[in-house]
Amino acid sequence: MFLLLPFDSLVVNLLGISITVLFTLLLVFIIVPAIFGVSFGIRKVYMKTLLKIFQWATLRIERGAKEKNHPLYKPYVNGIIAKEPMSLEEEIKEIRRSGSGKALDTPEFELSDIFYFCRKGIETIMDDEVTKRFSAEELESWNLLSRTNYNFQYISLRLTVLWGLGVLIRYCFLLPLRIALAFTGISLLVTGTTVVGYLPNGRCKDFLSKHVHLMCYRICVRALTAIITYHDRENRPRNGGICVANHTSPIDVIILASDGYYAMVGQIHGGLMGVIQRAMVKACPHVWFERSEVKDRHLVARRLTEHAQDKSKLPILIFPEGTCINNTSVMMFKKGSFEIGATVYPVAIKYDPQFGDAFWNSSKYGMVTYLLRMMTSWAIVCSVWYLPPMTRQPEEDAVQFANRVKSAIARQGGLVDLLWDGGLKREKVKDAFKEEQQKLYSKMIVGSHEDRSRS
Repeated sequence: MFLLLPFDSLVVNLLGISITVLFTLLLVFIIVPAIFGVSFGIRKVYMKTLLKIFQWATLRIERGAKEKNHPLYKPYVNGIIAKEPMSLEEEIKEIRRSGSGKALDTPEFELSDIFYFCRKGIETIMDDEVTKRFSAEELESWNLLSRTNYNFQYISLRLTVLWGLGVLIRYCFLLPLRIALAFTGISLLVTGTTVVGYLPNGRCKDFLSKHVHLMCYRICVRALTAIITYHDRENRPRNGGICVANHTSPIDVIILASDGYYAMVGQIHGGLMGVIQRAMVKACPHVWFERSEVKDRHLVARRLTEHAQDKSKLPILIFPEGTCINNTSVMMFKKGSFEIGATVYPVAIKYDPQFGDAFWNSSKYGMVTYLLRMMTSWAIVCSVWYLPPMTRQPEEDAVQFANRVKSAIARQGGLVDLLWDGGLKREKVKDAFKEEQQKLYSKMIVGSHEDRSRS
């Protein structure tokens, strides 16, 4: 055995002290407050400080761009083509009026009608309402993250130094801290739910299960430096109901579950996720499906109905869009969640992209890469609105009810309400959408024939 040199011994002692101090700080300022659901306001001070730095950087960028005649960063706009809401018939009549000498109500096909469909096709390619919902939301100013703009950090020496300092802080301080917190939260969730699962069913088990889940989710929220503002908490989902929300990121689950107690719905996974699922279901009646069962709509609907009809069971948390959208809009809600006749509790979630983009583009990034990007962002800032409960009206079908709930969420969250299916992210447009335009045009021509025969 070789004796440690004095210098080596000093390094070991300093390392041990550093780890002890770090763990003590985590315990006192993060883990314990998470257990009791309190906050010292450190994250809000951190957010205000970042905002001041971003404002200074933006002003410096604008001044530097003017001095060097560099183009300024273009702000995000919802559309790049100016469109006026007109029907197919009105637009074709307008084209005929400007390019043909024949009567506007001519029932025969006009060659100039082709220009309407050509223009619509080009507009769709240039300004696709669907595709641009699956890319990161553009920012009007730089937030010192190179992933939001790859040129801003080189405008001046001071900005470059500030950007480099930000990289060191995010990767050398925040990332290790956040990984430690995430590991702590997940470990406590698996251990706590497993232990609670052995208790007999009753009030004691429900109480402990609820607080174990809340504690662990709050620790995971702090692992992302998430700053969440909850509005209208009196409308929070209650037992026997269904909570539906717009979907931007996998962390939507912990954003909501850190303020409430839900039964999760999803497919059974393997690996680490499978271990977490098996531990959670021991303490709480979550609804997990085998891979073969997910495609069986009737089985899924029956399991959800049975759960919702039991008023003693927790509200089910569902994201009816079925995929992540970039938090600028809400896309079509699948009708299955609205067919079972339970009370629906809508929730609107809106993220602030200034501090970090929460959108998960699953076509571009894997889960590990996505989590790394999240944990190396400055923070995750969002607002959550609990809307009043809604029930299906006697004259409504499931699709109409789903659209009504979706419109309410979009209106409250300041999101664009779209009718498109989010599944178009990976699939081709259904033939029904193409046939709809063909039917409208045919109806215009055939209708003109009928009107003419009556006259």
